[in-house]
Amino acid sequence: MRTVSSVCRAALAASILASLASPAFADTGSDGWIKPVFDARYRFEHVDPDNALHDADANTLRTRLGLETRPLAGWSAHVEIDNVSHLGAEDFNSTRNGNTNYAVVADPDGTAFNQAWLKWAGKHGGATAGRQRVNFDNQRFVGGSAWRQNEQTFDGVQLQFSPFDTLTATYLWIDQVNTVFGPSDGRANRSNLATLEGDSHLLNVQYRPSKALSLTAYQYRLDFDNAAVTPTAPLGTLSTVTTGLRAQGAVRAFSYAAEYARQTDHAGNPWDLDSRYALLELGWKAGPVQFKAGEERLGAGSGTGNRAFQTPLATKHAFQGWADLFLTTPADGIRDRYAGLSSALFGGTVQAWVHDFDGDRGPSLGREVDLSYQRPLPWSKKFTGLVKLASYHADDARTVDTDKAWLQLQYTY
Repeated sequence: MRTVSSVCRAALAASILASLASPAFADTGSDGWIKPVFDARYRFEHVDPDNALHDADANTLRTRLGLETRPLAGWSAHVEIDNVSHLGAEDFNSTRNGNTNYAVVADPDGTAFNQAWLKWAGKHGGATAGRQRVNFDNQRFVGGSAWRQNEQTFDGVQLQFSPFDTLTATYLWIDQVNTVFGPSDGRANRSNLATLEGDSHLLNVQYRPSKALSLTAYQYRLDFDNAAVTPTAPLGTLSTVTTGLRAQGAVRAFSYAAEYARQTDHAGNPWDLDSRYALLELGWKAGPVQFKAGEERLGAGSGTGNRAFQTPLATKHAFQGWADLFLTTPADGIRDRYAGLSSALFGGTVQAWVHDFDGDRGPSLGREVDLSYQRPLPWSKKFTGLVKLASYHADDARTVDTDKAWLQLQYTY
């Protein structure tokens, strides 16, 4: 089981004590002080890479069970446990099961505390201590990676201050990141560890004067002395400072997002880093259909090894194609030109995306087409079904043609 840091043990103890402190907490009904948490997600994932690896077929079940107290004088607590188990044969490489002759489906078996926190919330801010889910902005730099069966969570303390409705400042101190590869480190390498350890400080300030403009300034100071950007890179090469500014908004049927960031080395990183991130995205809504198109650039660095712009805490599956070929930015960087749409359809939501990938410095990398359809099932809105496809065609020897398919059924209480 994943190690629980001291801050999480304190939050877990507070949650249990709060549950026992008042007889009212014994009522778990809709008006009670305790809200039960239950979620079960079955997924079939098929991966077909055009190389020597066997196709992967993974049947996995993620079960989540927990309790959350409703706010009392501003205080609340939450604890939940996740279990991820495979069903049937392990015809896939989970990164932990040793089946390296199969393609990777990064959903290892295991049981762990997914969250355990104590929170106080007031009129102009609040604080959360313990193991917690954190999603900043669009999750391009900090997110929970909720797509994988083992969610990414953060051990630390989060402080929020909102003196006005239009201004919110968030500070997050992280002692440990519990990655999607956990809870066990068996057969891990330095680039797919179950936990990233170190003393990291994240600051995010958002100003929202109108629907037409939202500005976010941020600086994320990451110190991961036990991890590396690739399996052969020196330890500490994921320790970085990322400073940036994001603007987004909507005017009538049109929307936009623009972002720029710089990344440099930090906290004893053995490599000198200096790379850039840039995004420009435009959108248009027509009835139930939302169109978007844009270009995202993660710049290359200079020097030996992979010194490109990295996003180790991001919800990576949401960016640069669902085939997940670029979870680690290539050493030559990457430019992703994309376009797509989402729309309500037959009681659900359909999405279609196309991507064209080039190196920031280097040749074309390939193209990808992604399709999905998701909807609540007719007999109960607590059940949601999903069908999803991704097809990547490589233009460069550093990647391979890859097709992926998913079928998913989720129940949320």
